[in-house]
Amino acid sequence: MRRLVLLLAFAFVLTGCGEKHDFTTLAETEGIYVDVGNLVYQVQLSRFLTPGDLEDKEYLAGLPEGTEPLADDEIWFGVWMRVKNYSGETQTPTDTFMIVDTEETEFSPVPLSGPFAYRPYPILHAGVLPIPDSAAANGPVQGALILFRLKNDNLQNRPLELHIEQDGFDTATVDLDL
Repeated sequence: MRRLVLLLAFAFVLTGCGEKHDFTTLAETEGIYVDVGNLVYQVQLSRFLTPGDLEDKEYLAGLPEGTEPLADDEIWFGVWMRVKNYSGETQTPTDTFMIVDTEETEFSPVPLSGPFAYRPYPILHAGVLPIPDSAAANGPVQGALILFRLKNDNLQNRPLELHIEQDGFDTATVDLDL
């Protein structure tokens, strides 16, 4: 019995107590965790939004007053993000995201408010964004929405990549599913 206990203790030490994970900055699909600084980001889902759809109206309700309607060659594109803090300290997620197509055309997020919008607030150790029990955390996607205005022609230049940037750290890249 003593030998078994020693063997288990040794195995526990070798595994690093289960706290380590590989540092990843490239995901070839959504759902993969990527590291930026001391936080882990996960694209829960990305998709087109249809302003006439009942669910999508709720997501788009947070557009600033005076936002120009979409042109005939544009679409709304949503990226739902989840962020987890595995560090031992409070961390603030980035607010710097960019979608880049294969021709290096860049798209920045559109300002958005409302209960589903991504807002980078400080996250305590083991905490997550969106806030548990919030509309974004309990909605159908369970992520905070980052909204983009894309050109239809650029959808042909795939894969579209989401770049997640924070000063002083390597940029993480996620290939978006279309």
